[in-house]
Amino acid sequence: MELRVTESSENELSIEIAGEDHTFMNVLKGALLEHADVSAATYDMTPEQSGGQTDPILTVKTEGDVEPLDALEEAAADIRAKAASFRDAFEAAV
Repeated sequence: MELRVTESSENELSIEIAGEDHTFMNVLKGALLEHADVSAATYDMTPEQSGGQTDPILTVKTEGDVEPLDALEEAAADIRAKAASFRDAFEAAV
């Protein structure tokens, strides 16, 4: 996965995530919004119908002393844990 920071400040981060689509971006955005210190999480990508799909740019805004990169790291860890839990439940059911 290729990541490129496009904008960064104390409480806001914009990062381009190459090769990803709405499926992954919605999961990541949802995980970010579950954190109390995240005031906003959104992504933007140009659709194919508007001249060619672009890689999504995720924007995260935080409140207080929490840095957006730390919130992103926590959200990624939450996604990993949920995916592992789902895998274990699925394997137990088969």
